[in-house]
Amino acid sequence: MKSKVFFHLVAIFVVCVWGVTFINSKVLLLHGLAPHEIFQIRFILAYVCIWFISPKRLWADNLKDELLLVVLGIMGGSLYFLAENTAVGISYVNNVAFIICTAPLMTILLSIALHMVRVTPCLIVGSLVALVGVALVIYNGRFILQLNPLGDILALVAAFTWAVYSLIVKKLNHYDSTFITRKVFFYGLLTMLPYFLVRPWRFPLASLTDTVVWGNLLFLGVIASFVCFVLWNVAIRKIGVISTSNFIYLNPVTTMIASAIFLDEPVTWIAFLGSLLILIGVYLSNRHIVYLK
Repeated sequence: MKSKVFFHLVAIFVVCVWGVTFINSKVLLLHGLAPHEIFQIRFILAYVCIWFISPKRLWADNLKDELLLVVLGIMGGSLYFLAENTAVGISYVNNVAFIICTAPLMTILLSIALHMVRVTPCLIVGSLVALVGVALVIYNGRFILQLNPLGDILALVAAFTWAVYSLIVKKLNHYDSTFITRKVFFYGLLTMLPYFLVRPWRFPLASLTDTVVWGNLLFLGVIASFVCFVLWNVAIRKIGVISTSNFIYLNPVTTMIASAIFLDEPVTWIAFLGSLLILIGVYLSNRHIVYLK
């Protein structure tokens, strides 16, 4: 029981750190870095760090597992962060954070589609409540604050890719967590390279010496990626993908506090109501989960 409590606390710590990363990404975007440039530097730093602690094996046991690791690199790396960072640049970080926190709900819905859990009344009610909350957050951004709705759509894409990532990680729990994380970093970096053909690197390398830029990149790469990805994968192995994913709904609480301190972003009553409904909906949908396998 004490072990379970510890890994629940680990998951909470990771989610709180990830809640702050929206602010770090916003700061870097405001300093001129593009979303894919932020990701590439972030994952390079994380990849270098993890080489010191991960097993030195290069490949998975078989081709199927190696291909699953490629998918993890896309869903939890290149595609996820491209969607998230672009969304942060278009919308308010609060909007993005609250929409992305629907990832646990999407994890449940995917689990139902894969016949892993059973539909329950709480799941139906929670899903509908969360859906209304997302609609209010998107409505607030589009019509009240006159924001580009693309940001909210990309946040939903990020939530979906993270749900897929969480389910696949569980299938690979017979591998060491640091090995999985290292492969995610590698394939994330590799699958982002084609995007640079469309949008080449433009940020002046000399500007990387700016302490604000380096400070935020080091936090994203070493703490939020290297440390937190390892801890997250360990938590999934110890307490399960559903239980771990549930803590994501705490993510936007940290974001809201940090954005109020550092970015002074406005929060309307519609956005607040929508955010509250998302949290309630995600909570309800994750109560009394009946696992089928």
